[in-house]
Amino acid sequence: MEFTFERKINYYETDKMGVVHHSNYIRYMEEARCSWLEKIEMPFSLLEENNITIPVLGVNCTYKYHVTFGDTIIIKPYVKEYSGVRMTVGYDIKDKKTGKTVIIAETKHCFTDKNLKPINLKKYNPEFSNKFQKLLEK
Repeated sequence: MEFTFERKINYYETDKMGVVHHSNYIRYMEEARCSWLEKIEMPFSLLEENNITIPVLGVNCTYKYHVTFGDTIIIKPYVKEYSGVRMTVGYDIKDKKTGKTVIIAETKHCFTDKNLKPINLKKYNPEFSNKFQKLLEK
């Protein structure tokens, strides 16, 4: 299932040069990831009710093109890697108006219980694991 998240750039997210400050993209990716999880019927609230958290282990970004106040970006998150213990989410981020790639990024995650002890989602919750596995296969 392809998921698309649109995000309009606010004035306060720009720097002195008038472009989006690079740190904001991490927030945009989290917004897209949260919305995406809701769409696939696995919102963070449901994961947390099942004592599952998905902390971020790392972020990798390559900035290709800038956007400014008033622009809209399109973010398409997707599962790049999934093992049951770890997951890498890729992000295709483009300028809606021009179609240019703004940033190529990924976030690396692990699955933990509520005490932040790593878990294997394949054993801990096979139903949730199957959803992530199916997203990887697409």
